[in-house]
Amino acid sequence: MKKALLTVALLIASATAAPASEIGHYAGGLLNIRDFFIPEPGFYGTVYNYYYHTDRLNDRHGDEVRSVTIGSGTGPGLTLGIDPDVDVYVLAPALVWVTPYEILGARYAALIVPTFANSSVGASLSTQSGRGADPSASQFGIGDLYVQPLSLGWPLEHWDLTLAWGFYAPTGKYDVDTVTFPIIGPRKVESADNIGLGFWTNQFQSAVAWYPWTNKGTALTAALTYEINSDKERFDVTPGDNLTLNWGISQYLPLTADMKWLTEVGPAGYSTWQVSADSGSDASNSVKDQVHGVGWQVGLTSVGWATALNLHYFYEVASEDRFEGHVLGLSIAKKF
Repeated sequence: MKKALLTVALLIASATAAPASEIGHYAGGLLNIRDFFIPEPGFYGTVYNYYYHTDRLNDRHGDEVRSVTIGSGTGPGLTLGIDPDVDVYVLAPALVWVTPYEILGARYAALIVPTFANSSVGASLSTQSGRGADPSASQFGIGDLYVQPLSLGWPLEHWDLTLAWGFYAPTGKYDVDTVTFPIIGPRKVESADNIGLGFWTNQFQSAVAWYPWTNKGTALTAALTYEINSDKERFDVTPGDNLTLNWGISQYLPLTADMKWLTEVGPAGYSTWQVSADSGSDASNSVKDQVHGVGWQVGLTSVGWATALNLHYFYEVASEDRFEGHVLGLSIAKKF
């Protein structure tokens, strides 16, 4: 019933000064377990609320970073302590049209997802942004736009298969500042209150679900998402490609004898790997980042109203060269 993808500016990082690599658009902790699959023809609307909190930045070995050195390339550089305290909230309304048409025997669907987010918040001694100060910036505005013009789904008796292609457009607020640091002088950095990521992304996705019983009350799911990123605006850097694995086990349980009210429970998780290094003269390092999260989902579905409410939580158990934190998501979806 529900499907959307997200632009989240999790890293308040400069391509020229941050210790961490660039991140991609796709957020592994956004979607619910069954969101990757195409439902019956019709119009669907979903509103995703996504909250991310972290107070930990890890290095390439998965160890916590407490200070970073911003170097000039010719001198000793400037070492600054960091104490991140980052909260990111994203609102992502999704409109999905599952057409009555078929392509190669598959249901054809398309979707569009505008995003709205706060800027990076409360990063104490925000060296991650390359500024070496606490911007304490907070606002709410338009993020990058996701459009998925091609979604194909093959619903079978015991299986569901999906193939999809979409793209992110850099519509969110994005700007660059020049900051003068002691010792190393002026540096070009991303604005601390950016919401968009400043580059286009092509995204390819495939997903499979197995239903042990024909009523499809139990589902074991897995999805692969591959991102190919373009050049970043106003920097000579191209973020590396990313691969994300989502997995989950979903179980519907009846709450009423007539089966019109159902609850959904199950474990879920995601892993994201950067599979190619950032490139360009402004690339901060050649490390390929990764992050792994595990959690659970619980939901309530009204069959009569064709409406579903879902809550999920993920704890990132490990990461390298990026933040490590917590994800909380709440979504409501309806067929019109």
